[in-house]
Amino acid sequence: MRRRFVIQFHNTGEGSHYDLMLEAGEALATWHLERLPSGLAAGQVLPARALPDHRRAYLSYEGPVSGGRGSVRIADRGQCRILIRGQDEWSFELAGEKVRGRFTLRRLAGECWELTGGSDPPERREGSACPG
Repeated sequence: MRRRFVIQFHNTGEGSHYDLMLEAGEALATWHLERLPSGLAAGQVLPARALPDHRRAYLSYEGPVSGGRGSVRIADRGQCRILIRGQDEWSFELAGEKVRGRFTLRRLAGECWELTGGSDPPERREGSACPG
């Protein structure tokens, strides 16, 4: 089943990052990324940190974030197809304007994950940095 995704550029008083959000039922499963994953080649890894689910309104929202948490603007959006949705691993395809291809998110420990580009992710590595 096709779902939607959005990647928001989140500017805060302490810096900026990207939030990857995948439509998963009534909410958006969300991960913090240090950079936009466009051009992430097969096997390349980008540290990620799981965030609480976000409201589906963020699929199209741009502007200030409540509680003085900065502002967001849409960096990319489009369709996604979730292939695997597990507690410790998500595999999905994104079809956006900037970000396209197959990706895998794997939990390393707690809220620390890694995003891997391509269809054949490398062996799981311990000790990868967790952003933010």
